[in-house]
Amino acid sequence: MLSGRRLDLLDPTPMDIEIEDIAHGLAFVARWNGQTKGDYAYSVAEHSILVEEIFRRLYPAEPVKWQLAALLHDAPEYVIGDMISPVKAAVGAEYGELDERLAAAIHLRFGLPAKTPAAIKKKIKKADKVSAWLEATQIAGFSEPESDRFFGRMDPALVTGFRIRLRPPVETRAAFTARHAALMAGL
Repeated sequence: MLSGRRLDLLDPTPMDIEIEDIAHGLAFVARWNGQTKGDYAYSVAEHSILVEEIFRRLYPAEPVKWQLAALLHDAPEYVIGDMISPVKAAVGAEYGELDERLAAAIHLRFGLPAKTPAAIKKKIKKADKVSAWLEATQIAGFSEPESDRFFGRMDPALVTGFRIRLRPPVETRAAFTARHAALMAGL
């Protein structure tokens, strides 16, 4: 990693995880395989910031630790990349196991339980789907009816005010790191 840490992908430990490495990697991983409008790819870091913001809007009473879990929901992708679901399924169970091991090490590093409780994971997934719908309609060329078919129909009140941001990776990295610091300070 750029921090100088060595990360064993097959046996990751919390001691090998640094937020700067996560933020840097996610800022350079493109969602939608880079097939989006704009001068910059829409990164997983930017997506993660949006998912956490949507999670807070949907579930304002949830404690800060679950907001942090929402921010880190795709954190393993800083080293394994962002694969669409059909590709993950084709790769097989080993991909899911690798993702889970990395997620557990990341969570433990930042004071979260190794495994996110199912009820919280479901809430994060809902925020993730809202984000995917917004991305699809704003930067990936989908119409609202197409997005509704893939991601579910969205309540207009829920998606109002959210705009997809496309910015240079260095800015996204800084925003991700700053949000992480704010959440850590609130634990």
